[in-house]
Amino acid sequence: MGKTMEEESLNTERFLIRGARILDPSQGLDQEGDLLVEGGRIAALDREIPVEEGVQVIEARGCWLLPGLVDMHVHLREPGEEWKEDLESGLRAAVAGGFTAVACMPNTRPPNDSPEVTRYILDRAREVGRARVYPVACISRGQEGRELAPFGELREAGAVAVSDDGRPVADSGLMRLALEYARSFDLTVISHAEDPGLSAGGQVNEGPVSARLGVKGIPAEAEAVAVFREVALAALVGYPVHIAHVSTAAAVEILRRARESGLPVTAETAPHYFTLTEEAVLDYNTLAKVNPPLRSEDDRLAIREALSEGLIQVIATDHAPHSPLEKEVEFPAAAFGMIGLETAVPLTLNLVREGVITPLRMAELLSTNPARILGVPGGTLKPGSPADLTLIDPDRVWVVTEEELHSKNKNTPFLGREMRGRAVLTVVGGRIVWPE
Repeated sequence: MGKTMEEESLNTERFLIRGARILDPSQGLDQEGDLLVEGGRIAALDREIPVEEGVQVIEARGCWLLPGLVDMHVHLREPGEEWKEDLESGLRAAVAGGFTAVACMPNTRPPNDSPEVTRYILDRAREVGRARVYPVACISRGQEGRELAPFGELREAGAVAVSDDGRPVADSGLMRLALEYARSFDLTVISHAEDPGLSAGGQVNEGPVSARLGVKGIPAEAEAVAVFREVALAALVGYPVHIAHVSTAAAVEILRRARESGLPVTAETAPHYFTLTEEAVLDYNTLAKVNPPLRSEDDRLAIREALSEGLIQVIATDHAPHSPLEKEVEFPAAAFGMIGLETAVPLTLNLVREGVITPLRMAELLSTNPARILGVPGGTLKPGSPADLTLIDPDRVWVVTEEELHSKNKNTPFLGREMRGRAVLTVVGGRIVWPE
């Protein structure tokens, strides 16, 4: 019998990370201290650990040590769209951004609606190494919204969640079935919450900017209506649903009511929704064209407040690489999406500096919560756990350039922008995978 991915990643290196600010929400820990890695696992964590002979010491004063970051929403494009990204380039970008694990969405070519595709992704991930990969499979066959994909076979092959991300499940009856069947196989259900009847043909947020650009807008209600439905279905079935890429104040208000009612709903947002507004697409900037679209300043502030309150439990990147052929075109023809794996840490650190969230909440949003919601290992620095670690220098200043980015494509509106904060060490299963 072959080794598991976790077993393959464990090694016998011994090293001590000394003097870091250790942030571990799973233990409520925010303190300066040392962490010892041995045999691929966390061997010890204390305020001071004696240095034994043969142990490599990594000085980390002034840096923050977090459980390895987990991005529960990325597009790695393999199989079928390798000109945009592949596992080699995508996982290099992940570890450079501090992510030790990523969950990859199913809108590949062919879509991940069969155990063969799921196994292919996992086999390729083992070949590449670097970060752990958790496949998200389709809710419906071919993402066509007509019949469920074979959840049991997909789970057995290694899928951890199901989603038709990129396409909303318009049929409420099918979405109800998805929740019921997912419960049988312990799969996380991730909803692309969008009412296609309201969003069809839309290019940007509906409002002054869409009018100024002369393009069809996507109203906030397209998201709100869909989120309301998912909350209602989660209540009906009694099984959790996770809302992807929340972008509107209206959706936040629905999530608030769901929490007050004790309903099993979690949600994520992406850094661009708490950093940018719809004004970023003025002058027809295709690099800022995403779905859901960048929204108003009121929406941006509501997303920040939701992160502070815990109404949104996860920050995920929705990393979506596209080639210049798909971005350097007329605005209506341009693809939706931007890359985000390598800018997530500094953009989230801005929330900490501005007092919106604490450093411990940052670790929770980027590591502990996504691991818990997906039901995968990680999100903790408890001794005995696999040594998946992210060391961040919160004050490292750098500029986003095409040369600095490791993703195969460079479609981000942050090009040329100075960032503060960066992952300086990424460890997976006790193996240092960044810097290479």
